[in-house]
Amino acid sequence: MFTTTGDTSAATAQVARMAAQILADRPDLWPETVRALLIHSGEWTPAMRGHLPAVPSQNDKRTLIRRYGYGIPDLTRAIRSLSNDVTLIIEGSMQPYNGSEGSVRTKDMMLHDLPWPGEALEALGQTLVQMKVTLSYFIEPNPGERGWTKRHRYSSHGLRFAVKRSEENLASFRSRINRDAREDDESYAAAGGDTGWFFGPRLRNRGSMHSDIWEGTAADLASRHAIAVYPTGGWWREKPALQRADRQVRYTLVVSLRARVQVDLYTPIETVVGIPVEVEV
Repeated sequence: MFTTTGDTSAATAQVARMAAQILADRPDLWPETVRALLIHSGEWTPAMRGHLPAVPSQNDKRTLIRRYGYGIPDLTRAIRSLSNDVTLIIEGSMQPYNGSEGSVRTKDMMLHDLPWPGEALEALGQTLVQMKVTLSYFIEPNPGERGWTKRHRYSSHGLRFAVKRSEENLASFRSRINRDAREDDESYAAAGGDTGWFFGPRLRNRGSMHSDIWEGTAADLASRHAIAVYPTGGWWREKPALQRADRQVRYTLVVSLRARVQVDLYTPIETVVGIPVEVEV
């Protein structure tokens, strides 16, 4: 009746069931979105967080994510939003690079100006709130054994997200991201000056799934209503002879706002959710 198993765990079957339940509830969702919702809904238990010191370092956080990932997924949270815990989902596409053999450059950046509950957040003033952002996409593996740059490149392309800072207007935010998109992705230029993130770019910008939590005052969050998705390096750009540079890619961006007090964040968003909010620049 019993046998030995290896190389996987019972969690594989559990998460596969959750993914099937999400698709059964919303069969129109992309695979990128189902994957994003599973990660986005995850939370660390008190026992998991108990391994962190009172003031965790980046190494402590790295150990946490290596040991427990993004926590235990919550099916209810993945499918439904509460009035004081609202989730926005964006399914988008872009062309990361453009060019021909010998000359491939970065092409698209997507700027999402979201239907933010600004008045509701401003009314909360100095109350602490959370914003969680998850970016999910799939890559084409490197057809060779190694990349062509100073680091081994496994992914065909990379995508990153950046959130508008409270002191920026849309023009300065767009200018900053255009500059960062031209930088090598090892520089983590987008990190400078933006505090409040749990992981920060150095830890979250790995692989093809990026998730992070920002915590600060509601007044500060009220003006952080824009999120950019932009490309970084990959072998599609670094090996133009393989003629992958003109391909389109899909991505899913999931954004949650959470207030620790009773406040209706859902209704202000619902009233404008039918208005197009995506702009290509």
